[in-house]
Amino acid sequence: MTLMTTIQAINAGLHQEMGRDGTVIALGEDIGHEGGVFRATDGLQAKFGKERVIDTPLAEENIIATSIGMAAAGLRPVPEIQFSGFVGVAHNHIVNHCARLYYRSRGKTKMPITIRTPSGGGIRALEHHCECIEATYAHVPGLKVVCPSNPYDAKGLLASAIRGDCTTLFEEPTRLYRSIKAEVPDEEYTVPIGVANVVQQGDKVTLVSWGPQMKQTLDAAEKAKEHGILCEVIDLRTISPLDETDEVVKSVRKTGRLVVVQEAPKSFGVAAEVIARVNERAFDSLQAAPMRVCGWDTQLPLGTNEDFFIPDIKRILTAVQKSAGY
Repeated sequence: MTLMTTIQAINAGLHQEMGRDGTVIALGEDIGHEGGVFRATDGLQAKFGKERVIDTPLAEENIIATSIGMAAAGLRPVPEIQFSGFVGVAHNHIVNHCARLYYRSRGKTKMPITIRTPSGGGIRALEHHCECIEATYAHVPGLKVVCPSNPYDAKGLLASAIRGDCTTLFEEPTRLYRSIKAEVPDEEYTVPIGVANVVQQGDKVTLVSWGPQMKQTLDAAEKAKEHGILCEVIDLRTISPLDETDEVVKSVRKTGRLVVVQEAPKSFGVAAEVIARVNERAFDSLQAAPMRVCGWDTQLPLGTNEDFFIPDIKRILTAVQKSAGY
């Protein structure tokens, strides 16, 4: 076991999978000689060479188009899109080809592509550098969407994504790259996609989040204890497929209350989908209306104005107290 940051765990996962499987190819802007803008790919080109760790032009559409060709030829490409806002440049290829070729070919052509991209605000980045795009791509059949929140899950989920046979959008929480550390196994391991994680047991309120908001969510749960409210905290880990083990539903049947926290804007988001599924499957267990704590329906503002957009501990705790006191 080694104490790692999230960025170190991702780097370790890439080293592991490229060493394990010679068909895994990394490509993207500045990922080779520079080791990536956040150094997620540091050391890969020196170890595996320029034919497997490829510096590309600043052309996201081309990066994904090249990855599609690689996948069709039997490789497992891991393209990096330097910031999540620029995934949209390759939207046509992702939605109309990555997500459809397996279906279109009746199973003959697999698309084992893992699209890595930093995601979320909190680092005072410019516009297009901090979007949370999980809801956009979770809506597309044929794509998987993964949002790890800690170093252990980041390495294990990355391994699962790379070994899978369909395209995965792997969103990495930018502000958690270096702000948290955890023990990560040195040996190979995977974390299954589609399985939520019960991070903390509780019986008063089910508190659900994923990716960049997990730290504030856990901090709010600690504050809630001071008010006599023991939250059951669940990390979704993957958005599509969503909670195949029904951990959220099982928890709501126990607590009777649900608060979902997401950084993305409120309308038409993942939080709404989680609540809809609970309403469909555990409505008779609810003792209070499910609540969402989200970003606002605006673009993520620049500079310190981010602090008014991203849900903080106070907003989450207020929702928990309101739900518990209903």
